[in-house]
Amino acid sequence: MAVTLLVVAPAVASAQKLVIVVRHAERADGGSMSPNPQSDPALSAAGETRARKLAAMLGESGIAAIYTTEFKRTKDTAAPLAAKLNISPIVIKADDTKAMVESIKTTRATSIVLIVAHSNTIPDVIKAFGGPDVTVADGDYDNIFFVVPATGAMTKMKY
Repeated sequence: MAVTLLVVAPAVASAQKLVIVVRHAERADGGSMSPNPQSDPALSAAGETRARKLAAMLGESGIAAIYTTEFKRTKDTAAPLAAKLNISPIVIKADDTKAMVESIKTTRATSIVLIVAHSNTIPDVIKAFGGPDVTVADGDYDNIFFVVPATGAMTKMKY
């Protein structure tokens, strides 16, 4: 038993500390289901407010890195927190979840990271860090997922 603990403990100690995942805030065009969706819309006024709220909530959380996709809405959602923490977000292509996960696991293996993603990519991101299956509806912008990769535990909160 003691040998097992000695073998397992270093693996757990060096595992990803915490991954925080959010969807980008509300889009100015009303979302992908609106009559006139844009390919890269800015945030709406409600989205800008939500981004500031995210910064207020997570400003003291110990985040060491922020990952976004190439889209304006993810970058703008992360911007207030990035400014508060004096962190330059790392941009990864939205369709390359695997590269983002590998980057986090290799360069931020013991850090707390924030990922700002999309309703269709969040499930894969959470699963890649050992979390459970989740679904994010097209109109949901207010979920924060806290994933502990070492255990696969996940907590979902509204903000």
